[in-house]
Amino acid sequence: QLQLVESGGGLVQPGGSRTLSCAASGFTFSSSSMNWYRQAPGKERELVASTSSSGSRTNYADSVKGRFTASRDVAKSTVYLQMTSLKPEDTAVYYCNARRRRLGVGLEYDYWGQGTQVTVSS
Repeated sequence: QLQLVESGGGLVQPGGSRTLSCAASGFTFSSSSMNWYRQAPGKERELVASTSSSGSRTNYADSVKGRFTASRDVAKSTVYLQMTSLKPEDTAVYYCNARRRRLGVGLEYDYWGQGTQVTVSS
């Protein structure tokens, strides 16, 4: 069982910064693609950022490019989402996701954390 626990959410002023953490356990962290999703009330879940298992490639949603940075600390089995220049539109529940696919095997696992609330408001 791969367990993911998000933390770091809370109330942030517009233009402020916040860093989310996702601690992983139960499997080899370095073998997983690690992803951040978010979902605002009444809206569809959207992919915010993704990192490859090798950590060599990171992709971001257009809405957060230049403002958010995803990174990994392999030694701590933790993925981070550094958020800057936050806007009210960034208000959502943020979810950590671990996914692993292999050629000739398919989807090996697809795990989700419980989510952490980020509210951007004055």
